Amino acid sequence: QVKLVGSSGGLVQPGGSLRLSCAVSGINFRIYAVDWYRQAPGEQRVLVARITSSGSTDYADSVKGRFTISRDNVRTRMYLQMDQLKPEDTAVYYCHGKHGGTDFWGQGTQVTVSS
Repeated sequence: QVKLVGSSGGLVQPGGSLRLSCAVSGINFRIYAVDWYRQAPGEQRVLVARITSSGSTDYADSVKGRFTISRDNVRTRMYLQMDQLKPEDTAVYYCHGKHGGTDFWGQGTQVTVSS
């Protein structure tokens, strides 16, 4: 059974930092690309960052230079380091993977950037 369990988010002041993590089980984690998505109120879920099995990364333009995605293939975890946070980063963040043509999602974690 594929399972993705994300860490809790929180309230952060503008300019602050937060690190999200996601524990992945039920698949051979090291061979899959994994992603972080986010969904702001009233908006569609959008891709924030992706990391391939080889460690190559890609980011949405809105977070380039501020967010860093990483993975630990031994602990089968993925991470999203978020720096220089802005109010527009406020959203529910989801970790995501795809296995056998099926999308698997973490439960979502609220990140709120506000003073």
